[in-house]
Amino acid sequence: MDDLIKSAFLNGPDLHVETEGEFAGWRTWSRDNFETHSGPFYHRMDDNRRIHCAFRVGKKHLNGLNHVHGGAFMAFADYCLFATASPVLEGPGVTVSFACEFLDAAREGELVEGTCEIMRAGGSMIFLRGLLKSGERPLFTFSGTLKRVKWRP
Repeated sequence: MDDLIKSAFLNGPDLHVETEGEFAGWRTWSRDNFETHSGPFYHRMDDNRRIHCAFRVGKKHLNGLNHVHGGAFMAFADYCLFATASPVLEGPGVTVSFACEFLDAAREGELVEGTCEIMRAGGSMIFLRGLLKSGERPLFTFSGTLKRVKWRP
C-alpha cells in the first residue's frame, strides 16, 4: 500500500516538478488555471509520507492593508486539501465544504506553509483539517470535505 500511495503522489499526469529557485524539487499541478494564476503553490512529500505545501507571499497576494488577502489564504488552503488527499483520491475530486478561521496576517516576502491531515477517507468523501503557518506563527486554520467524482472527458 505504501508504494501505491507514493506512486499516486509522484506520478500524476499533470504534475510539474519545479527545477529552479527555492522550490526546486517541489511539485505543483498544471491543470488548474486559477491556482496557476493565484499561486504559484507547491507541495512535496517527506520521507514519512507527510505532505507539505508552501508559497512565498508576493505583491499579488496582498489586500489593501498589505496583508495576505483572505481569498489567497483560502485558495492556498484548498490547494493543501487536494495535495494532502492526492495519494488516496484516486482521480478527480471537488470541494463540497470548506470552513476556516483567520488567526494572524502574513506580509509580502513571508513563506507560508500548510499542512493537513486526513481525518477520514470513505468511499466517496474525504474529510481533512489543516493549518497555515509562517515560521512558528499560526495564521489560518481550516477544514474541508472533498468528494471523489467520475472523470468526464
